[in-house]
Amino acid sequence: MSLRLLTKSFVSQRISPSLFSRFYATKKYTASHEWISVDNGVGTVGITDYAQNALGDVVYVEVPEVGTEVELDDVVGVVESVKSTSDIYSPLSGEIVEANQKVVEKSKLINESAEKDGWLFKVKFSSQEEVDNLLDEAAYTKLIEETDH
Repeated sequence: MSLRLLTKSFVSQRISPSLFSRFYATKKYTASHEWISVDNGVGTVGITDYAQNALGDVVYVEVPEVGTEVELDDVVGVVESVKSTSDIYSPLSGEIVEANQKVVEKSKLINESAEKDGWLFKVKFSSQEEVDNLLDEAAYTKLIEETDH
């Protein structure tokens, strides 16, 4: 089935788009330059490519401990570069279920692959509403353009 037919089927059945996003990976962004890829109730979080470019060479990364309960916008980690240090904020409330130790051991992964291999942690989130309130790609792109001007 093509994506167009699948979408038409969802629309004709009046299924909420947020319900649709709960079952398929969706990428969202924060104003503090974290990205989150949501898949089946778990969000994989990292910093955006824009953020890693602004930071420069990353030299140190601190990720949260597995099992930690976090609230929306809690500071959960740190990324330090040759230029500055930046706090990492949780884009969602929930429980940390995995932390990427590879970025702790090899911080350059963030510069090499910020939005793929350089992810920081995974959070089993507790609020779909928080997911729905995050920025989509178009809104994040607009934010970056306004920041750069």
